[in-house]
Amino acid sequence: MNEFNVPFAGHDHVFLGADHEKNERKTWAVIALCSVMMLVEIVGGSLFGSLALVADGLHMSTHASAMLIAALAYSYARRHAKDHRFVFGTGKLGDLAGFTSAVILAMIALLIGYEAIARFMSPVPIHFGEAIPIAVVGLLVNIASAWLLSGGDHHHGHSHGHDKPAGHDHDEESQTIDTLDGVLTLSIFEAGVPPVFRLQSEGRDAVLPAELVTVTTVRSDSSCQTFRFSQKAAYLESTDSIPEPHTFKVLVTLPSGEHDVEFEEHDHGEHERGVDARDHNIRAAYIHVMADAAVSVLAIIGLSLAKAFGWLWMDPLAGFLGALVIANWSYGLVRDTGAILLDMSPGGTMASRVRRVVEQTGDQLIDLHVWRLGPGHLGAILSVVSHVSQRGPAFYHAALQRFKELSHVTVEVHTPQQSV
Repeated sequence: MNEFNVPFAGHDHVFLGADHEKNERKTWAVIALCSVMMLVEIVGGSLFGSLALVADGLHMSTHASAMLIAALAYSYARRHAKDHRFVFGTGKLGDLAGFTSAVILAMIALLIGYEAIARFMSPVPIHFGEAIPIAVVGLLVNIASAWLLSGGDHHHGHSHGHDKPAGHDHDEESQTIDTLDGVLTLSIFEAGVPPVFRLQSEGRDAVLPAELVTVTTVRSDSSCQTFRFSQKAAYLESTDSIPEPHTFKVLVTLPSGEHDVEFEEHDHGEHERGVDARDHNIRAAYIHVMADAAVSVLAIIGLSLAKAFGWLWMDPLAGFLGALVIANWSYGLVRDTGAILLDMSPGGTMASRVRRVVEQTGDQLIDLHVWRLGPGHLGAILSVVSHVSQRGPAFYHAALQRFKELSHVTVEVHTPQQSV
């Protein structure tokens, strides 16, 4: 058995997110803003005898404390990124901080919910003249904090689709060919199937007869492969699948002549980053700010209606709705960060693409583990049974190196006798 452990990004184990230092600076800026606001409210409330101002200042201190968790996690992960005691680096420290913040958010939601129910049962007098301006000031501080933290990927536990042209799947890579037969699109289609060529006429349903079309790939080592096509509903599809990698020059032979196009390996990076490159530490800080802002908005609405119509129950109702919003965001953050901390296989298609690369070489993949090391970094351990004696781990290292998200790979290669 041959075994080879290769960190693609270099010989260290630094698996921090691309925006780690920038997000760290943003978090410290929010802490500074909250700390200033906290001091102003506590000092002002003490000087002018406003208990409400002092209470909101103390609330702002908890806000700053939550941000401090994120900031310290960034700082520690950066300073210890090359500490060999961390076997796979410190990339997950942000996920641990995000998980901790999510638990704190859940506790805040429970406390707000409990207080809201208590006030439903036993209403208390409300000093509208002080409460409403404080809620407005709190909202403004949260808006400023959200602006400082903005610029990253802050999903609240749900995915967002990506716009794409009609007729093209997100797993297609295409080239346009202007011919005497019209404008044609040659694409590599690999959504849930082995990759194949598809040829389609733009702007009309008619396609060329399949028997009159061939596509020949020419790779950097001068090896060539010719593909023939079969007729589908509104396009032609190659009868053979396309071996990896998908980097080659293509000679398209049509009745009107020959045309050259080139394909580069389609990295699918945006699709993978949508799941695996999220910085859950900055996401937790952002959710904390947005949760606080949501509570402030609901408080302003509830207090205004209570003041205008005497509906004192609107204030606890607004608090209870805010608790539900916070609990929902907390659940999404716990779910996502908990999965990472437990090394669950990440979403996306990386595992299936690794399997496809190995199987297209004619070898057998008998074991595969893919997990997240940090924002934008994945690790993989794979065991392969190879029928070609000269194929060692370096062969698969080279084959997988185009997947930029794979930052650390361990390969075991067995002979058929060893796998029995």
